[in-house]
Amino acid sequence: MEYDFTPLPHRPRLRWPDGRRLAVILTTNLEYWDRVKDTDRVIYPGGPGIVGGNLPGRIYDNPNWTWREYGQRVGVWRVFEAFEQAGLPTSCTMNARMGQERRAVIDHAVARGWEIVAHNWEQQELLSDYQDDEERERQVIRDTLRVVQEATGRPARGWLSSSLRCTPRTVDLLAEEGLIFTCDLLNDDQPYPVRTRSGRTIISIPYTSEVNDFTVFMRQGKDADGAFAVFREQFDRLYRESARTALHMNIGLHPHVIGQPFRIRALEMFLDHARRFDDVWWPSREEIATWMLSGDCWD
Repeated sequence: MEYDFTPLPHRPRLRWPDGRRLAVILTTNLEYWDRVKDTDRVIYPGGPGIVGGNLPGRIYDNPNWTWREYGQRVGVWRVFEAFEQAGLPTSCTMNARMGQERRAVIDHAVARGWEIVAHNWEQQELLSDYQDDEERERQVIRDTLRVVQEATGRPARGWLSSSLRCTPRTVDLLAEEGLIFTCDLLNDDQPYPVRTRSGRTIISIPYTSEVNDFTVFMRQGKDADGAFAVFREQFDRLYRESARTALHMNIGLHPHVIGQPFRIRALEMFLDHARRFDDVWWPSREEIATWMLSGDCWD
């Protein structure tokens, strides 16, 4: 994996189709956690638990497991309803195990034509565990892609690693499997091309750990109004800056967090705010990657 270090002011002007200024993607993460794993390591990476104290993976952590399952049973349906009422799409990431164990959630997203992004086999299995085992990492990726295709009826076009824990060669492996974008790199407000060892180009479409419900609610302790203020501030600033060059914004959502009754209003208010702007683009990541790969995106 190689990419150029190009400061934003030194780039050509990026443009989106039809003169749009800001591309906005709201990511709903559809994640699955096994109850126990054969390990002494804590197995809830990616965010704090709802009950403190760390248990080894081999011990069933009831409050933290059932808190996360709330997102699958209840919270995700509030999130989906918010998007449906706003008439806007969400880009859904999917652990393979969701397709096996929580198929109703996946079927609902697929039926609405929302994008499904491959999101590793299971949320607690990190690709970084296989930094010294390329074939094992490749097999996890292939197994995940197989289940995503079986569950959705079409091959995945992009990838987000569980907890963003990839290896230096993950992007190379994704390109070799025919994927055209990755969400793992957090270092930009624009998508950009990444060169891979196979010679194929893959597009980085950055995810975010800052404008993320886990960060604003669980780490910063904000309420619905505080979270909306963060989401709106990010949007408003990027929208102003996008008068100079097209930009991209993402919000990361987790149904067991944003889907709580006392938090969902933050998402509803943001959707109501952002949809008022006619020159905002609400693409899938695949649409962004295809546009970037076309070569027609730079002035």
